Amino acid sequence: MKRAEQLEKTRQSIMRTATKLFLQKGFGETSTRDIAKQVGITQPALYHHFSDKEVLYLDVMTNLSSKVRKDINKVMRKHKLTPNEQLWQITVVLKKHHPASIYDQYHQAINLLSKSSQQKLNMILAMNYLQPIAEYFKQPEVELRPDILPQEAAELFLAEISPIFGTYQPIGGHNISDDQRDQLILDCIISGLSKSK
Repeated sequence: MKRAEQLEKTRQSIMRTATKLFLQKGFGETSTRDIAKQVGITQPALYHHFSDKEVLYLDVMTNLSSKVRKDINKVMRKHKLTPNEQLWQITVVLKKHHPASIYDQYHQAINLLSKSSQQKLNMILAMNYLQPIAEYFKQPEVELRPDILPQEAAELFLAEISPIFGTYQPIGGHNISDDQRDQLILDCIISGLSKSK
């Protein structure tokens, strides 16, 4: 194998491993030593590909978030879905790509990053999560409250679905599936807890 091919193969292996670890443990609890060890390379070899942990983290988040945006956009092109079905499928997309709460991980990382990296992470979140979700809330069929902007609704939505990522009291006991539980949580977020009058 040529050196360039080997370097690219190693880089992709670093990205895969870093993605898994950053999503499972968060930015603060993942070290470049952990990543290098799982890839089977030395830490200096990792630094040959990525100058530091922040650069690697931002590359991982850029790559992951572009997949999230692409999948949300696919959902938005399914015009035969009701607004509630669309929102459920957007939630499924987020859960597919994130094993833990997006906002929990974002808040943990943002406090540990340099100012420049904070700005980049904010841009990634805005462009690839908030903007496509705001597009959902702009649809007239959604009937968004007039006192909430679509961007604000997207931010609230991402924050409110944290229980879906497994950090919640198991409502419904063992009588319902995980999907049914997630749909119940999503319905309570959108419709509230009170019976409509």
